[in-house]
Amino acid sequence: MQVTEKSSEGLKRAFAVVLPAADIAARRQARLAEIGKDLRLPGFRPGKVPPKIVAQRYGQAVMGEVLERSLDDAARRIVTDRGLKPAVQPKVEIVNWSDGADLEFNLDVELLPEITIPDLAAIEVEKLTATPSEEEIAKRLEEIAKRHRNSEPVEETRPAVAGDLLVVDFTGRIDGRAFRGGSATDMEIEVGGAGFVPGFTGGLVGLAPGETREVTVSFPEAYPAEDLAGKTAVFEVTAKALRRALPPSIDDALATKHGFADLNAMREAIKGAIQREYDQLSRLRLKRALLDKLAEQARFPTPEAMVEAEFGAIWQRIEQDMKAGQLDEADRGKDEATLKAEYRGIAERRVRLGLLLSEIGRANNLTVSQEELKRAIIAEAQRYPGQERKVLEYYQQNPQAIERFRAPLFEEKVIDYVLALAKVSEKAVGPEDLMRDPEAAEA
Repeated sequence: MQVTEKSSEGLKRAFAVVLPAADIAARRQARLAEIGKDLRLPGFRPGKVPPKIVAQRYGQAVMGEVLERSLDDAARRIVTDRGLKPAVQPKVEIVNWSDGADLEFNLDVELLPEITIPDLAAIEVEKLTATPSEEEIAKRLEEIAKRHRNSEPVEETRPAVAGDLLVVDFTGRIDGRAFRGGSATDMEIEVGGAGFVPGFTGGLVGLAPGETREVTVSFPEAYPAEDLAGKTAVFEVTAKALRRALPPSIDDALATKHGFADLNAMREAIKGAIQREYDQLSRLRLKRALLDKLAEQARFPTPEAMVEAEFGAIWQRIEQDMKAGQLDEADRGKDEATLKAEYRGIAERRVRLGLLLSEIGRANNLTVSQEELKRAIIAEAQRYPGQERKVLEYYQQNPQAIERFRAPLFEEKVIDYVLALAKVSEKAVGPEDLMRDPEAAEA
């Protein structure tokens, strides 16, 4: 094999390679002989088919197989012999080949950069912390009580007013046709309340039991169901009963109803749930601050192919959001060129940080154990109450699917390792400050 380095620019290497015709022919003969050992054809004993007939029948298919394997083997040898570390699969392009001639091809390789790990102990980050207030706990309790409050019939005969509970049947139609999910019977709806298509509950004001009314609404452009987004629907609503919501009771009975010993136990459980939410948000903020610090010190070139692949995945999602009218508020009004430039920058940052985190993990022998993967799968199954067994069986039957957990687990492990070395100070803030977008705050 003759290998000539054509160019070396940045992370890119280009080689011109020539594989001798004799090597190709030898591989082809060896493969045909291998096939002939077990070949069965009418008129011949097993394994005794003449080589000429084997070549006539399988020569073309074998040649394609031999060429592919020869190219792969040659590319692997070049990479190994020169100690190269490809960032992505090397690109092979056949330049010249004909039966009986040398195989000439070009090999383009983009390498991983040399990465210097920064002084992790010198990194300084601030961890924001928050604790639930009595007002927040009381608000959560009130929300739970309101969702489970009782109601009573309205004895007087009168139209519904905002805040009443109206029991209705309704059917929604678009262009005269009923649509999936647009009908219900005996549904209790808070007149003027939230949770429905804008304008629907408000259109029930003044409707009395026994009456039927048409309520016209327009689904928002960003409505989750794409077949309904932006369309106008007419709902035929029949009122069947009028009820009055009773004031929510926040007492031991409410706590017992939800499986707690008393109201104090329920309050402590709510406090713990809110604290876990705050701790999770605190972790996200801390991780973001740490990644910003690492990005500042990650001064190495990024493989163009990796950036393009990352950008392609991001841009595909952006295009989908554009079509669905769900583009982020910050992106609306920007032209395509501006958006592409911004998201290409995001793609480059992700690739650079990914390479740095990978190198930190490799240099410090950080790995994801089978036990950690198992715990991640169990946690995933618990997200689907009642279907846990099916989820677990899916991953047992599809071991390759488990790999989707490895990368995020590895990243979190590296983040924990860096945080253990870095200088982390804590700052107590209110929940509002913890939830505020840092970029929005700076703006």
